[in-house]
Amino acid sequence: MARKISLFGTIVFILVSCSNKKEVSQWRGPERDGKYPQSGLLTQWPDEGPDIVWSYEGLGAGHGSVSFAEDQLFVLGMPDTIGVIYSFDMEGNLLWKKKYGLEWYANYTGPRSTPTIINGLLYFVSGQGVVFCMDTETGKVLWSVDMFEKFGAQETKWGIAESPLLDGDRIIITPGGTQHNIVALDRFTGDLIWTSKGNGEPSAYCSPILVHHNDTRLIITMTAESVLGVDADNGLTLWRIEHRQRNDIQANTPVYHDDRIFCVSEDADTADGHIMIELSEDGKSAELGWRNDERFNLMGGMIYHEGCIYSTGFRKKEWYCFDAGTGELNYISDQVSGGAIIFAEGLFYCYGTDGVLALVDADETGCKVISSFTVQLGTDQHWAHPVIHEGRLYVRHGNALVCYDIS
Repeated sequence: MARKISLFGTIVFILVSCSNKKEVSQWRGPERDGKYPQSGLLTQWPDEGPDIVWSYEGLGAGHGSVSFAEDQLFVLGMPDTIGVIYSFDMEGNLLWKKKYGLEWYANYTGPRSTPTIINGLLYFVSGQGVVFCMDTETGKVLWSVDMFEKFGAQETKWGIAESPLLDGDRIIITPGGTQHNIVALDRFTGDLIWTSKGNGEPSAYCSPILVHHNDTRLIITMTAESVLGVDADNGLTLWRIEHRQRNDIQANTPVYHDDRIFCVSEDADTADGHIMIELSEDGKSAELGWRNDERFNLMGGMIYHEGCIYSTGFRKKEWYCFDAGTGELNYISDQVSGGAIIFAEGLFYCYGTDGVLALVDADETGCKVISSFTVQLGTDQHWAHPVIHEGRLYVRHGNALVCYDIS
């Protein structure tokens, strides 16, 4: 249930919103597409990997990435069953940590969300479905909303894994309720602005994107059996493309490029694999452009680059390159361990589920691993997506966060 903010909190919001700060930090980079606009990065690493600037062990379980606000960075963890948000300075000194409530402890434990940060305010969703807004300086909770209580969220097998989407003065989240499927909240108060019924399906671990397509602004996300296009201004569901996965896992954020949407899921028996969706000129309708149901990706993300889609198999040594226009497979490479992929300054970074982090040069004809090393610190699954920020590479592995110098 949303908690009403105090008069003091209201004043803070006004001051923050009127400030000149414009930093935005969020899931999979500035455009949520896995691409980081960095320069001056190493084009080859030492045999043992880049130098470690600092590391921290003791976060507890978790699979989310780091986010930044000026001279601070933030990450979520779960030392027992209670979620904790940690704030560090850029040299790895712990500034503060705050407990925020019960976290996901049933299976593959720990928080999944990556904080979304703008102008001193931080937003995330716990694995138990509670949306939080916090002050980045102190960690004070300014408001919170329980999606199960307020929006009738439907239960999921592996907890809520969404990173909130920023749209101006709104935060977009996906409760997955039969009536309140996707909602827009006032980011200063947590109040409901609009609600979309979507297709009435449960949330499916997907973090949405905001698309500016000609004169239409679209929220694109995936629920249990659908790719949805929703009007960002009023929540009207404009179109749906069926897309299935046996366990209703649609964990990869869609990618938009030149009037096309790319999505992918994983399961060799019942998943619909990689797809491309073509938007109409006004974006208010869509149709399936192609579907490749022979190759799959569970949660590693996709990269669009120079007419190709790059993707990897889950727990497989398979690197895929597809023609973005036709869906034809250009090649499969066994040089790269499947996992989370990001991109910066013309090169790919792949953090494999086997713990190997590789620097990869790839195009439509093939890929080459330039350098690689094994992430030694941390616990449990190698699932968190790496982040590049100001010449440093941040890798979260369970209870450990490692900062590498790649400048």
